[in-house]
Amino acid sequence: MQATRRTVMAGSVATVGLVSSPAVLRAQGRPSAARTVRAVLQGDLPTYDPIWTTANLAAYHGAMVYDTLFGADAKGQPQPQMVGRWSLSDDRLTYTFELRDGLRFTDDTPVTTADVIPSIRRWMVRSGSGQLLAARMTELAAVDERTFRVRLKEPFALILEMFSGMAMPILFIMCKREAETDPMQKIDRVVGSGPFILNQDETKVGTQYVYDRNTKYIPRAEPPSGMAGGKVVKVDRVVFINMPDSQTAVAALQAGEIDFLELPPIDLIDQLAADPAITIETLFELGSVGYVALNWLHPPFNNVKCRQAILHIINQEDMLRPTFVSPKFYRTCPSYFTCGSAMDNDANTGWFKSGPNIPLAKQLLAEGGYDGRPIVMLQATNFVYMANAATVLAQQLRAAGIKVDVQPMDWANVVQRRSSQAPPEQGGWNIFFTSTGGLANSNPYMLSHLATIGTKGWFGWANDEKNEQLRAQWLAADTLEQRKAIAAQIQDNAWNVVPHLYFGQWVQPAAHRKNVTGWLHEPELLPFWNVEKS
Repeated sequence: MQATRRTVMAGSVATVGLVSSPAVLRAQGRPSAARTVRAVLQGDLPTYDPIWTTANLAAYHGAMVYDTLFGADAKGQPQPQMVGRWSLSDDRLTYTFELRDGLRFTDDTPVTTADVIPSIRRWMVRSGSGQLLAARMTELAAVDERTFRVRLKEPFALILEMFSGMAMPILFIMCKREAETDPMQKIDRVVGSGPFILNQDETKVGTQYVYDRNTKYIPRAEPPSGMAGGKVVKVDRVVFINMPDSQTAVAALQAGEIDFLELPPIDLIDQLAADPAITIETLFELGSVGYVALNWLHPPFNNVKCRQAILHIINQEDMLRPTFVSPKFYRTCPSYFTCGSAMDNDANTGWFKSGPNIPLAKQLLAEGGYDGRPIVMLQATNFVYMANAATVLAQQLRAAGIKVDVQPMDWANVVQRRSSQAPPEQGGWNIFFTSTGGLANSNPYMLSHLATIGTKGWFGWANDEKNEQLRAQWLAADTLEQRKAIAAQIQDNAWNVVPHLYFGQWVQPAAHRKNVTGWLHEPELLPFWNVEKS
């Protein structure tokens, strides 16, 4: 039986990384329901540390309590946020940034360069784009308490795009103590610099996370646009609610018990659209890309032939349809970069156009030395698209003669487990599933998983020098046409070495009460500033 949204949305108690946060700042008081937005999001918050993980919900949390140096506007262009002024030297090697007036943390201390510099350094360790930027820097230093500079080895025009990038992890500015935490360890408290304060007294880990308006936050004067402009909070409280059962969440939305549902079941969209009190709204127009991680460290996917075999096994249509039902919500895509984006291309996609080829897959598995051992597939049961993708791909792999050990768990445990480099039979893994925003997957630098730098890289630990050389060429290119040509070379190489796979693209409409308005359309995040409740 194929999993459906109702059968896979099981309970989740993902408390890892949260229970040991005694220093989360407390906010007082309980605002009225008329000044509170209650939102059921995609799952439980896995950690309060948005740098330690690429999980979307951690970034949602980060955007509530932290601010950024620059923000990408609705057109994806970087705009100053915590930065007030900046300049570039005539030789294009030195950027100088000055923080704007009024920046304070929630413990009432000022934001200074002593906080900014370690925040950047910590982000650069965990971020794919940050790693690329770090390799091009000769200096990151304070000039004074409000001014810092970045010196480069050679001109590099993408630094502002990287500072404002929306691929997780995002460059959030933390206070010095948290920013100096080992990037491989989670922070143990939250001292924010953003428009909301996490209310620890009202928060119940695993059930609800309460954010109160930060009355000391001074927004920019410009109108809001994506993650840029004025982050004006128009309600007193936002509550993130963990409600794993989607049918319960739909009923709560229709009853007015919650105000926002991020992932309404696709098969209930028409029902919700017919409710005069509900609005269906697509907030992420660029959609999402489904991602299949392959572990390069252990058999069978440490062998390129076995990775190539999966190209001839995977059927995106079958993996997408159980969740997204109608082609108006999903599309299959052979491109290494987001279909419909500037870097979308047709290089080396014969495997896709010819469809699954099980005899060829079996031949490649034999050439790659597959010995019949079970592959460990991590299945996140509280995300319907991940659960369905795992169920379907497991069937497809078995049809090609691969033994599959599907191990169900909630997403928070997948996040913990995927970091293990142990052999699969000793607590490691061979395959897991996730997704990324279409914007982040549209070029070679935004996402950590597009780097192929071995055990220093993202989970799966792909290692391919040619890909890194081509990415460097792409970053150094002067024109869009040059970058498109190099993107085709990157894709041609990628589908030869198979760093990972995709299982298609989709858009997921959200549902909210009609009296809750002002939602900003941001490709990767869900902002709660500018939201009003009438």
